[in-house]
Formats: sequence, C-alpha cells, structure tokens
Amino acid sequence: EEAPPHRPRLLKMSAAEPGRFFCTAGRGLELFLAREVRARLGATEVDCVSGKVFFRAAAGPDELRKLRSGERLFLLLKKHSPLPVSGNRGKMLHEIKSLVTEEPKYWLDIISVWRKLHGHKGKTDDASPENALAQKRTSEEERNTASKRQKMEQVRAVVSEECQVEAGERCVMPERESGQECWIESKTNSEFPSKGSEENPNVNEKLSFSFRVSCRCSGAIAKILTSQEIGRAIGIALVKQCGWRADLRDPDLEIFVHLNDIHSVVGIPLFRLPLANREYIKTAGLRSTVAWAMASLAEISAGALVLDPMCGLGTILLEAAKEWPEACYWGADISDSQLEGADGNIKAAGLMDKIALLKASVKALPLPSESFDSVVSDIPFGKKFKITNDAQLLPDILQEMERVLRVGGTLVLLLSRELCRRVDGLTRCAGGDSAEAPADGDSAAAPVQAPSVDGNSSSLAQSAAKSVLSRRFGSLVPEGVHAVSLGKTDAFIHKYRKVPPAGNW
Repeated sequence: EEAPPHRPRLLKMSAAEPGRFFCTAGRGLELFLAREVRARLGATEVDCVSGKVFFRAAAGPDELRKLRSGERLFLLLKKHSPLPVSGNRGKMLHEIKSLVTEEPKYWLDIISVWRKLHGHKGKTDDASPENALAQKRTSEEERNTASKRQKMEQVRAVVSEECQVEAGERCVMPERESGQECWIESKTNSEFPSKGSEENPNVNEKLSFSFRVSCRCSGAIAKILTSQEIGRAIGIALVKQCGWRADLRDPDLEIFVHLNDIHSVVGIPLFRLPLANREYIKTAGLRSTVAWAMASLAEISAGALVLDPMCGLGTILLEAAKEWPEACYWGADISDSQLEGADGNIKAAGLMDKIALLKASVKALPLPSESFDSVVSDIPFGKKFKITNDAQLLPDILQEMERVLRVGGTLVLLLSRELCRRVDGLTRCAGGDSAEAPADGDSAAAPVQAPSVDGNSSSLAQSAAKSVLSRRFGSLVPEGVHAVSLGKTDAFIHKYRKVPPAGNW
C-alpha cells in the first residue's frame, strides 16, 4: 500500500467552535484534500465525494484559509440526499424552496457563525442579517410589506424582460471521460425596489442586507428544472421570509445551491476568492493545487535538498517552500523567459533565501550525483497538451533525474497521457517487468484509483497504474499514480523511489 502524502504542518487550533464545512476540489485531488483537512485542521466527520470534501472542524478563518489542495470553501448549511424527481414542477420547486428556507432559527445560527468567521463585531443595527431575520419573524407589519413587495416583483418579472435575472452558462471543463452533463451556473437576482424607492424608505433600510443565489444543477433534476428557475424561486422565498435584498453585483452574502443525482447541498462561501488563488504567486503557471499535491508526495523534511529540473515559473517550488520552509530548493530551466518569470515569483513571495535558480538543460544538469533528497517536476507537454520533443527526450530526462537523486529519495512527475504511454514503453524496453505481474497486466497491486467526476474509479487511471506500477526504470521503483484534471485534459502524478542498484541490497 502506498505511503500517504507527507503531512502538512499541524496548525495550532483556535478557540473556534466546531463548524460544518465543505470544500470543492479538482478531480483527483479529493483524497489529498481529505488528508489535508485531517492533518492541518484536525477535522472529523470527513466525507470525500467527487468534487467535494465535507468535514467538521474547530477552526477560524486564518486556519481555514491555509488549505492548499482545495478550491472554494463553504460553510455548510444543508446536505441532503437527492431530491425526488417527478413531473410536477410546482411540487419540485416547493421541495427545493423548503430545503433552503425551512427552519428560520437554523438560518439565524448559521449567519451568526458566518459573521463570527468573518470577524464581524456584534452589530445591533438594522442592517445586521441576524436582526433582519429576528425582526421579520416577529413583526407582522414588515412581513406584510415584504409580501407586497414580493408580489410586485413577480409582476415585474412577467412583464419585463429585465426580470432581475442574469444567467451565465458555463461548462465545467470536461473533467470526465463519462457523459456527465455540463453544469449550469445561474446567479439569480430577485431584487426588489432600490433603496431610493418612494414606497417605504424605512423598510428598505431594514432590508439592506443583500444576497444572491448561485445554483448549479445536473443529472435528472436538470432535465425538469433549469438553474435559473430554481435560483429565482429560492431568491424570492428568501426575500419573503428573511427580508433580505437580492443583489447580483456586490452582495453581502452568496448562497450556493448544488443539486445533482448524488446529493443536495446548500452552503455559504467563506471567502470571495478561491483558495487556489495564491496571493504570493505573481505569474501563474501550473495549477497551485496540483503543484501542492505533487510536493506533498515528495516527503520533504527539514534540511532536505529539493530539485525541480524543469521548473518553468517555479510554482511547484513556491508551493513546497511555503509549506515546508525548513528545506532548501533548487530550480533549473533552459528558458531565459521562464527563469525570469520564476525569479519574479520568488521575489514576490519573499522566498529568495529558500529557492535558488540556475540555467541548465535537464539532459545535462551541472549537479553532483545523488545530491538531492527529492526531485519534483512537471514535464512540459506543450500547448493544449500535445506531444512535444520532450516525449522523445524522456530517456535522457529520466536518467538525469535518477542520477542526481540519492538512494531512498523520491521522484514525483506530472505527465500527460501520452507521456505516460511513453514512460510505460521505456520501462518495458528496460526489461523492468515484475515477475509477479500477470502477462495481461491485470495486476491488483495498483495502490491508487483516482475518483472520476461520477464518483467511480477512473478506468484510465487504473489502466495506467496497472501498466506502469508493476515495472521499474533503472533504480526507480514506482509507488503510485494519481489521475488529476488540468481543466481541458487529464494528467497523471507519478511517484517513484530510488532503490540501491541490483546486488547492493
């Protein structure tokens, strides 16, 4: 069984009360994120599904913001089984609205937790969401007023094409080999008359807490209802019940609703920007979450020497040095422009004393043999991930990486599907077939099955693991393969360990 990725540093926990969260993850990174929330946050009740990790943790925003393998982090409001699908659209909309708006006291508690995580002080003004909720539950007059305003909005939505709804369709890049439908994101603005309305300025002040609904649906429910319809219904219901004001452009609060054939989830984003947007990276290269995952597999320890011989803009080195600052890092590249970009990133991140750069070809590194404890690299595979000359140079590249790596050290590579095939071919040519491996390659030794978007193991990842993990290249013994998504294509993280030459055991 493959050793787990190197654990990140466990942070000193805050005095925050345990909260329920979920974090989205790129396909193939769910297991990395699940391990990270346990190690970094001491999380419990960790549930890993395709594209998301649910967990409970007593952590403040500073601790939560340090998660490195996740994309967007949410405070979890509801997590239910899939909603029943029927031909009765009205009944389905009613069930969806009930899922989101039932139990007003629960909403009050969640908003209180959200404000504490954001560092809000205990306000008593009418703009406070808690006060808005409490006042709407206790004041019949304001409920009637909100009801009238809601009816006016419904009329406007019918007679005007400017019905307060902006919908942007986008396909979550085909992070799938199966026929999963594209997600549709609908940002629904059920906004009532603006603050300058002559109807009742005082009420407008009390309804000044603003929100928007972001709804994504796929699977069976998407064949009956659109995300726009669901978002509109939820938005109107929240205005009616809570007295909030919908605002698409700059809301105080975003409510995320995700409905599919696996679950129904409602949450509130904790941060406006994704966790993957690193403030210390000036020029983006490889996706930061993938770079961190690769570094976590390299088993970096204090005092270790770590090399990226094809460092590009230095993203892997930056992620590693930020997480494991006690090590020393070297980056090499043959391109002046790439080295210039990497140097700018290193300076922007304040890591000049941690990362050294040199111009060199990965085929002939001016470095002593067996001098590095870990070698981590994203082997370039061209724009749109097509085959480049690097594929033909793979034997020289791997041999040079093997040379500079000490015995017992780890090699972590990011490879395209085509480069995976070529690595497989190289190991075959090297005669590295395992005696235990069946002739048809149907080995049960593959330690990693990367989840695909539908929650099942990826057949592509399994076939790659079965063909590669049973063989070695020289003194490099494979220890794991992880299929990950880079948006428009699949890639594979390969981990190897250097063992003593045959006869020196």
